[in-house]
Amino acid sequence: MKGILAVNAYLKGEKFNILHNHLAASAKSMGIMLKIKNNEELLFSDEKCDFVLFWDKDVSLAKKLENGGIPVFNSSRSIELCDDKAKTYLALESIVAQPETVIAPFSFFKTDYSAFVKKAVRRLGLPVVFKERFGSFGEQVYLCQNENEVLFHISEKPFLLQKYIEGGNEDIRIEVVGGKCIAAMKRKNENDFRSNITNGGTALAYVPSAEESALAVKACAALGLDFGGVDILNGSLVCEVNSNAHIINLMNVTGIDAAPEIFRHIINSI
Repeated sequence: MKGILAVNAYLKGEKFNILHNHLAASAKSMGIMLKIKNNEELLFSDEKCDFVLFWDKDVSLAKKLENGGIPVFNSSRSIELCDDKAKTYLALESIVAQPETVIAPFSFFKTDYSAFVKKAVRRLGLPVVFKERFGSFGEQVYLCQNENEVLFHISEKPFLLQKYIEGGNEDIRIEVVGGKCIAAMKRKNENDFRSNITNGGTALAYVPSAEESALAVKACAALGLDFGGVDILNGSLVCEVNSNAHIINLMNVTGIDAAPEIFRHIINSI
């Protein structure tokens, strides 16, 4: 079996190289020839393959590959829903519990959001979490103590505001593959309200409850994910869902490698 690992041409660093090489080695151990190609290369490539493992967020390219009849994991639609935090929230609304969220109204250019912020803060309370709709590793996420701090972070980029959940510096990351929870870790950051390991958080292996596992599986199913990392607050609130969660951190903490599970799922799906 021949596959392509789609990565981003402009996102570089040791962290990403380790992940990409690990996926390629895992595939090889299972008899899969997995070639690493970036999104720029794939745009001009006519190379044939049995599937693409899409470890990027270039939704347009993923859709183009699907239009060419190539099975793509995760699908372009699922990646799109997870990449945009507002779309994630709306796709999961009334399906799983989430922190109360107000999505900023659309604007064609940078505008004065003062009136909106005042209304949103009245509903959500203070402090309030400001999130740009696109971002990874906890970046572009800020805890704002007042309306002025919210206004300070507003740019031309779309954003949302979310109710601050006490204890939000601790969460559970559950990796789901093929509708099953395969590993989990509890993350905590003593120096930041974000639990992400990239921001200085620490993690321990964790055995999720039946309710937490069911919540993670339900969220992934609603988003159409073949695999994904689900972040849960207070054991009951889905905070975010990642279509291409960084599985190396999970493996280092739990000793469980998600890569073989992902490839087994792909093999069974095609």
